[in-house]
Amino acid sequence: MKNETDARLRARAARVIPGGMYGHQSVTKLPAGFPQFFAKAEGTYLWDSDGNKYLDFMCGYGPNLFGYGRPEIDAAFTQQAKRIDTATGPSEVMVELAEKFTRQIMHADWAMFCKNGTDATSMALMIARAYRGRKKILLAKGAYHGSAPWCTPMPAGTVPDDRNHFIYYSYNDVNSLELAIDEAGDDLAGVFASPFKHDVIVDQEMPSPDYARRARDLCDKNDALLIIDDVRAGFRLTRDSSWSSLSIAPDLSCWGKSIANGHPISALLGSEKAKEAAGQIYATGSFWFSAAPMAASIATLKLIEETDYLERTIELAEEMRSGLTEISQRHNVPLNQTGPAQMPLITIPDAEGKADLEKGYAFSSEMIRRGVYFHPWHNMFMNAAMTKDDISQTLDAADASLAAVKDTIVAKP
Repeated sequence: MKNETDARLRARAARVIPGGMYGHQSVTKLPAGFPQFFAKAEGTYLWDSDGNKYLDFMCGYGPNLFGYGRPEIDAAFTQQAKRIDTATGPSEVMVELAEKFTRQIMHADWAMFCKNGTDATSMALMIARAYRGRKKILLAKGAYHGSAPWCTPMPAGTVPDDRNHFIYYSYNDVNSLELAIDEAGDDLAGVFASPFKHDVIVDQEMPSPDYARRARDLCDKNDALLIIDDVRAGFRLTRDSSWSSLSIAPDLSCWGKSIANGHPISALLGSEKAKEAAGQIYATGSFWFSAAPMAASIATLKLIEETDYLERTIELAEEMRSGLTEISQRHNVPLNQTGPAQMPLITIPDAEGKADLEKGYAFSSEMIRRGVYFHPWHNMFMNAAMTKDDISQTLDAADASLAAVKDTIVAKP
């Protein structure tokens, strides 16, 4: 597999980009054989800067819901951009998109738009505090809500004061949640909850109905806002907010990633209860009113509403999960597959059942060599452009990859 162009780009980047790269795609966080730079994306495939082709199970870390370059969505973006995109003020398409979100998402009575998931979660934080003038916010330990100083997982450049008034609880642990609520007392502003526990490296967990109901009940009892951070999971579990399957309606929900199939936009949706507080905060950006991504989002929401994308994606995901289980058992190499099948975290456990990063790097590196982009420690994503042939290719690659590293993996304690 060629990597000469990628190596040259890395060397150039090291001179002009701090660390050579930053964020989740940092060169220090992925195995050496993983490509850093890409030249083309189409459907469910990526081509790196050297022309190597990969079946992509990261989907741009989530935005690719219907396939890279989905024609209807990109056409809506292009047509709108020809009329008006980023200008002095918004286009009527902003109102159309807000109306469409409030029709499709049951709890939503209003919508605000921004660019990144961090924008949406930060606005939710501000609204929760503005709602009753309180300060305390509950967060699940290890949960990711963005890269602002109040929530970044990497503390460099932040100070302890950035996290004043946060109280941490254990996801899915009702007792832990109740203790955190008690600690907040009459200063409780809101509770952040992920749609499911999708922390990196550790096994994923779906929310228990008791935990979800208790979170809703405690927010109601204390007149605080329940916030669901659907930035990563939105429209991948249901066509509504992710806790709708548990009959739990949040007061605020944060969206990003897939709502425009890769075009730059995110959203905060809210109930009537939180509308007045939402109107009190100041949050904006020069590109937050850009019309072309909003048109792309309308086209995406139409496909979400009218196609069987979700059912087909889940069917293929379950087929892959079953196939990987069979291959794992046949090679006598354990694979932990946790979380929803369409958003899997796939790791190789150590003797204590925890993710063994060395083994995971070895396995994912072999998958990369066979043209399948698996991530060694982050949850992955399926998309609606995937086919049964893609799943067959993935299972063939996994079979060969486990065979290639089996002796090393089994021998390592």
